[in-house]
Amino acid sequence: MKKTIVFLGLIFSILAFFLGYALNTSQSPNTTNTTSKQTFHWKLVTTWPPNFPIFQTGIEKFAKDIELMSDGHLKIQVFAGGELVPALQTFDAVSQGAIQMGHGASYYWAGKVPAVQFMSAVPFGMTAKGMNAWLYYGDGLKLWREMYEPFNLIPFPTGNSGVQMGGWFKKKIASVADLKGLKMRIPGLGGKVLAKAGGTPILLSGGELYTALERGIIDATEWAGPYHDKRLGLYRAAKYYYYPGWHEPGTTLELIINRTAWKTLPEYLQKIVEIAATALNQKMFAEFEALNIKALRELQEKYHVKVLEFPPEVINKLKQLTVETLDEEAAKNADFKKVYEAYKQFQNDNRAWNAISDDAYSKALNLSK
Repeated sequence: MKKTIVFLGLIFSILAFFLGYALNTSQSPNTTNTTSKQTFHWKLVTTWPPNFPIFQTGIEKFAKDIELMSDGHLKIQVFAGGELVPALQTFDAVSQGAIQMGHGASYYWAGKVPAVQFMSAVPFGMTAKGMNAWLYYGDGLKLWREMYEPFNLIPFPTGNSGVQMGGWFKKKIASVADLKGLKMRIPGLGGKVLAKAGGTPILLSGGELYTALERGIIDATEWAGPYHDKRLGLYRAAKYYYYPGWHEPGTTLELIINRTAWKTLPEYLQKIVEIAATALNQKMFAEFEALNIKALRELQEKYHVKVLEFPPEVINKLKQLTVETLDEEAAKNADFKKVYEAYKQFQNDNRAWNAISDDAYSKALNLSK
């Protein structure tokens, strides 16, 4: 009996050994794969001030999400504008490979790549809905990447402000004549259109706007929307708040990645970055919409701001001057012309659909009042 027990114990020991070996062998590939994954430490610089709501806070959340989803294998340290490099040197820093990632808006680099202004915002252009359709499922993103390839950059749409406000004015804009001599903070193509209307476009940073407006250095300024405008206190420096934001109807923000650095990432990390950028593109727009709703109500009810619509005469003139401006820019730059034609075709098709979808629905809602 004793020999039998010893023999059975030996058999069980042998079976346990082989069972444990089999289990360890079947699990070892996963264990090895997990522990052998390389960890990447990247830097991301932005064009935004520290703690800037939605813009800077959104991209910081983006970096945390990537670290979580990658199980810590892609760690991204985020720096606001000026903390590591000056805000408007973001493009060069990422292009040259000094930094792996950047976040801003492509119209900041209009001097380097005029055509990519279409990938951020152009006067009387597409809204966020149209921009996303063109970028993701039209030729937009393809053209964008072609424009950035010589700079060793890969862009991703990563945020949208939605339709912005037309700006804060110290005096009413009752006619086109009121634009003549108007000193207004307005960048990019919108500024060129204003100049054609007889105004004087002036470039100022966000931190300079309130003081410049209060002291009369400028007569008007655009910034973003009710939420950010209220935070700057612009309602204390100008009485009239105009809409719509004809100059920036759906400003897309960008994530730029150094192409050489991008190629070092394994495919699964590239996919995580791509999905995180797409998610932020949608969530940032939604956050803008939600916060602007509350801020506009507060500006009207608490601060008694006069919210006015631009007269049709003014809008029609600005629209005419926009076409002239874009045609002139296209005549000077082949890439600008190429992107402009693609953009214009998609916008026309999109307008035809909107006429019987969004526009028709809005009209139906107004008729029911």
